[in-house]
Amino acid sequence: MLSLIILILFSLFLLIIFGDNGLVDFVLIKGEKDRLVEKNEKLNQENLNMYREIDRLKNDPKFVESVVRQELGVIGKDEVIFKTGKNQGNKK
Repeated sequence: MLSLIILILFSLFLLIIFGDNGLVDFVLIKGEKDRLVEKNEKLNQENLNMYREIDRLKNDPKFVESVVRQELGVIGKDEVIFKTGKNQGNKK
């Protein structure tokens, strides 16, 4: 009789640990939740940065000018670009 009770308790223990919605599933789901929370925080930060950039593009002419210069290579009216050849080293 005692061995039957021990067997039942051991079976319940295994069911709690490894069964559907058991401890193993709980640990896996918690890890997935933590990963998703971290990803969500990163996306929220990216969104905030984009909203700030949009605001600056709408309201800050100097920022717009710097973006146009960097991304499109535009120069100002009174500016001149000097291109130099590659340094080919010493010629003998």
